[in-house]
Amino acid sequence: MRGPASRNFSTRRAKDEKALFDAIAKLKTGAEAARFLRDLATPAELEAFAERWRIARMLDEGGHSYRDISAETGASTTTIGRVARFLREEAHQGYRMVLDRLRR
Repeated sequence: MRGPASRNFSTRRAKDEKALFDAIAKLKTGAEAARFLRDLATPAELEAFAERWRIARMLDEGGHSYRDISAETGASTTTIGRVARFLREEAHQGYRMVLDRLRR
């Protein structure tokens, strides 16, 4: 059973995540997003985000095996599989939403 401190931490984390997501939603351009994310994340974190986004785009294009994607991006097949799962199956469908919007 989780105690009050644990519940408070979970509530605080959820509020902090919502505040972050709301802040990101206020960004109007790619340049603004770059400025904000470069302040927020480490270079390694940004590299990981960019790698996952590239993987999602390659998977969405089709015609790329995990091995091909790994060779081109340097990502592990585990990472590629995780991105593929989120692209296809997970409830959030964030990758799918953005990929579809970029096609318009």
